[in-house]
Amino acid sequence: MLSEQDNADRPAGTKPKILITSRIDPGPKAFVIAIVLLVLVVSSLLPWTAESAGWQVLTGQTDPSEDVGLLPHLFAINCTIVGLVFGALALMTRFWMLAFVAGLAGVVVAFEGMVAIWSRNTGGHTGPGIGLVLAVICMVVLAVQWIRILWTRDE
Repeated sequence: MLSEQDNADRPAGTKPKILITSRIDPGPKAFVIAIVLLVLVVSSLLPWTAESAGWQVLTGQTDPSEDVGLLPHLFAINCTIVGLVFGALALMTRFWMLAFVAGLAGVVVAFEGMVAIWSRNTGGHTGPGIGLVLAVICMVVLAVQWIRILWTRDE
């Protein structure tokens, strides 16, 4: 690991080394991320399948006759962990490493959500509900915002 002293002793004109504890400044993107996190919470109250809301898919309290399947349930779990938990922690603490995890894992979870929508459309089930589609859109927006913040990080 690098220390603050390593960056202080560097010659003038050279780029500083990235620290694990270095911070980000999301600027106006922080407001966008906060709004998207709120919409992500609201999407869990909307239907993800014919009759089951997102929180029911997350907790496994869906009607067995709906046959929700593994992919929407897995997406609900990962969406909560990556989107809400890591996103909120990265926004509050502004640690670079948390933002990196939120961005990189957000891309994976967004893809997983698209596969969950696909599985609802092709398995002979009713199609995805508005909440599932909204949650996938939120994850795509969150992933893009975190990647943009990381990409424009001042060194």
